[in-house]
Amino acid sequence: MTCLLLFFFLPSKILYAQDSASVSGFVLAQDSTPIEGVTVSVFGLAITPAYSDAQGHYLLKIPANKALQLVFSGLGYEEEKTTTIDLQKGRMIKINQQLFPSAKSNLKILEVTDERDRSTEMTRLDSKLISAMPSPSEDFNALLMTQPGVHTNNELSSQYSVRGGNYDENLVYVNDIEVYRPFLVRSGEQEGLSFINPDMVSSVLFSAGGFEAKYGDKMSSVLDVKYRRPRKFAGTASGSLLGGSLHLEGSSDNYRFTWIVGVRQKTTQYLLNSLDTKGDYKPSFTDVQTYLTYDLSDKWELDFLGNLSRNKYLTVPQSRQTSFGTINQALDLQVYFGGQEVDQFEAGTGAFSLIYHPNEKTNIKFIASAYKDIEDETYDILGQYYINQLETDLSKPTFGQVAYNLGVGSFLNHARDYLNATVFSLANKGTINYGKNQFLWGLTYKLENITDQLSEWNMIDSAGYSLPQTPANEITLQNVVKANNTILANQVEGYVENVWTKQLKDTSHITLTAGIRSNYLDLNHQNVVSPRATFAFKPHWKTDILFRASSGFYYQPPFLREMLDYSGNLNTNVKAQQSIHYVLGSDLNFKAWDRPFKFTAEAFYKALNDIDPYEIDDVHVHYFANNDAKGYVTGIDMKVSGEFVRTLQSWASLSIMQAREESPDYSYYTFYNSAGQQIIPGYTYNNIATDSVKHNPGYIPRPTDQLVTFSIFFQDYLPKFPDFKMHLGLIFGSALPFGPPDQMRYKDTLRMPPYRRVDIGFSYQILKEGRKLSPHNAFNHLKSIWLGLEVFNILDINNTISYTWITDVNGRQYAVPNYLTTREVNLRLVVGF
Repeated sequence: MTCLLLFFFLPSKILYAQDSASVSGFVLAQDSTPIEGVTVSVFGLAITPAYSDAQGHYLLKIPANKALQLVFSGLGYEEEKTTTIDLQKGRMIKINQQLFPSAKSNLKILEVTDERDRSTEMTRLDSKLISAMPSPSEDFNALLMTQPGVHTNNELSSQYSVRGGNYDENLVYVNDIEVYRPFLVRSGEQEGLSFINPDMVSSVLFSAGGFEAKYGDKMSSVLDVKYRRPRKFAGTASGSLLGGSLHLEGSSDNYRFTWIVGVRQKTTQYLLNSLDTKGDYKPSFTDVQTYLTYDLSDKWELDFLGNLSRNKYLTVPQSRQTSFGTINQALDLQVYFGGQEVDQFEAGTGAFSLIYHPNEKTNIKFIASAYKDIEDETYDILGQYYINQLETDLSKPTFGQVAYNLGVGSFLNHARDYLNATVFSLANKGTINYGKNQFLWGLTYKLENITDQLSEWNMIDSAGYSLPQTPANEITLQNVVKANNTILANQVEGYVENVWTKQLKDTSHITLTAGIRSNYLDLNHQNVVSPRATFAFKPHWKTDILFRASSGFYYQPPFLREMLDYSGNLNTNVKAQQSIHYVLGSDLNFKAWDRPFKFTAEAFYKALNDIDPYEIDDVHVHYFANNDAKGYVTGIDMKVSGEFVRTLQSWASLSIMQAREESPDYSYYTFYNSAGQQIIPGYTYNNIATDSVKHNPGYIPRPTDQLVTFSIFFQDYLPKFPDFKMHLGLIFGSALPFGPPDQMRYKDTLRMPPYRRVDIGFSYQILKEGRKLSPHNAFNHLKSIWLGLEVFNILDINNTISYTWITDVNGRQYAVPNYLTTREVNLRLVVGF
């Protein structure tokens, strides 16, 4: 396929180099990010100029044996000229050029960057704001949590839900390499660092739905991250009560070789000590990454992306006390623990990319990557619990204290889970620009080899009785999972896509992005075809507004988790889930207070078919391993962003959504005794059924059904002391559904309390860039120093992440909330050099 494309599309003009010479390189901004659309010409000569592409690359033919200068000019940037060059026939050299913003055109720079993405469903996020966002995770994904369409209710986790999807439905790419999330992680406490290192990021694109065919096969969202190519030596070092990081970067004198490396160490012990469960927590998360680039010639480039991570989680729980219930029925749970949990997650990624730039219009990329994941989860936790009724009479001196005991019991939770996963992939991607249009293609082969050993069970004892009770009062284990599974799967996927751009007579612009992708998985012998298209129209109005309409098919072929049922059995017949996206959106650029602002709004509807039902416990997604459900998700997302305070970016997002599903398996029976009473275990005395009625609940809420999500990120500074800044993050998410852990989805209609959280941070720039110091000052080698103070959960709200279900001897169940972190203070120091 690649050979055919090269034969048909490579222009013949690259073959002549007998009477001319060539100059190529990259055009970069001040922060080393690539600049697209820069004109590269020869001073004083009327020859055809070159233009930099999306990667900032250009290739220019120049006359041989002639002294001349190159001129780099771009909208919003100062024009730059090179020194005089004189090349012999057939010679090629590389010149990388850095451009600086024009003092007269700052607003135009924003417009140039914005126009590149407005016609698609991809939104460009400012990665520089990550360090300013107060977040207990100190993770890259904190940037996503306040975006429209993104839902989260766990500050200990980097996982996120997008428009009614679960955590497994989000695509993540780093330099075109797909990133995987851990398999066995059950809770946010076990999570360490996400793959993306914020110190290495150059650009971030995100879509909450309706994305292009060039992105892979997931049903909800895509995050496209690019690491940067540095031009000079630099680095940052940071430290806080939650860990630290160090990153270094640089390049060779001729810029042919660039390198960037980052090391991160994180511990959440400080945060976990604020949980209801007291004990000895020893979490340790370490991550090392590197991105290397080398220009083999002016047309060939070799890149390497590497990552090694090791996450260890050790906890020895001791006791827990949780008060819950209502003002009329206030309850208290006390648990005394024995045992421990030891988990270890090790992962490594290595990817080589060979990039070919035959000319300024063509870019071809070959990728070979490997992902290795080894996970161990082992625990034996013994608990002795007491359920007490609290005194609710305000007139009594014992108000709020234990009035009487409702039940006593114990439990034993056991797990020995081991997973070993390897994913190899070979890919070819390419882009050809012709006129104002663009043609893209891609072909990928994946080999997935996974072995999964599961051994889990629970034992519950209430008042000396093993539950559930048996006639002989035998010991019965619950939630037993015993499985040894092996997956060896081959997957082939490919796409073609074209982008047409046309300017109408009245200077209105229309853009059509249309493509189709295909995915074949030999494990279930299924091939799926996904056509996708986006139409954008920018009318010639005084108001700078753009309208978009997107639609497409989004299939998600099953991976390991989707094929495992509650008993650990592997169902390789599970088919790909399907989501059809319909998105109508617009974005408006406007000015207020003589400052730039942007308002975006999108209405969406997702038709879901062949859905694999699931339940969520903390961050663990339990699938039913079948395709017997259908559903829909509909809603609207809105966001306003801009300089509410001059020079500082802030925004507010609002999402309204409904997510529903139905399945014939959700039907259920209610049973009645001889007295006509409905049988309710733990409440009725006569539990012998003499009659029954079948119910079909119809559409029920999906586990991620969250009606309202509202978030704010706001920055401010003291007018007389602009180096002292305030950063505020606020998230509100309405109640999520939950139910008892009995695998009966129709019961999952209860609602946990809303998620409400406010984090605030204060920062002071001790040392600024561009300051004037004496030559012998020790701080001359440092670029900047920041000191920060953060207060997490400043309102000290007890947010609920999940429920522990306690059963008494009569079968009565109590849902005990598992609360997240309380108010905590953090100190941060960031040094740039």
